[in-house]
Amino acid sequence: MLGTHDLALFVVSGLLLNMAPGPDSLLIMARSATQGWRAGSAAALGIGAGTCVHIVAAALGMSALLATSATAFMLVKLIGAAYLLYIGIGMLLAKRKETVEPSAPALPALPYGRIFVQGFLTNVLNPKVALFFLAFVPQFISPDAEHKALAFLLLGAIFNLNGMLWCHLLALSTTFAQQRLQVGRRVGLWLERCTGGLFTLLGVKLALAERV
Repeated sequence: MLGTHDLALFVVSGLLLNMAPGPDSLLIMARSATQGWRAGSAAALGIGAGTCVHIVAAALGMSALLATSATAFMLVKLIGAAYLLYIGIGMLLAKRKETVEPSAPALPALPYGRIFVQGFLTNVLNPKVALFFLAFVPQFISPDAEHKALAFLLLGAIFNLNGMLWCHLLALSTTFAQQRLQVGRRVGLWLERCTGGLFTLLGVKLALAERV
């Protein structure tokens, strides 16, 4: 199909990879638990937009630059690490906002547009995602494919569609669990801080990462 092979295996593998915990999943869960499924979906859409950038870049060969140029990889890596640290420290320093009832603390709600941008930048500034597409997707493109870039775009679109389905399901299930368990707003604040701590650690890890 358009120069691809083992499409069913690609779909299953991609779905399992999308389900693996990472910065994207953490951001969706944190936003869903503290601000509802719409906030989680906004983060998911931002992540999907970031993935589209990586797919197009890899298809055009730009990701190959990250694989071969230590300078380019270091630059993108440091920018991505700095942004993860920015989000993580912001979550760690999150303060509760007193409502009419002092006993009911609430987290300040972020605009959906800002949450979308958070998801987008968290994904697009991670060079490991670009290198992942460069390493994973070509395994399912036929060596004799006439239009390899088109096959890459097709597989990338399938991968991103699977990812979006999983991310929105994660947003809905996190919100449902939060409501069913009656998690208080104070717990939501601490979930925000714990996620911030994880993002800070991921930022440090990304900053120290070597090329693969």
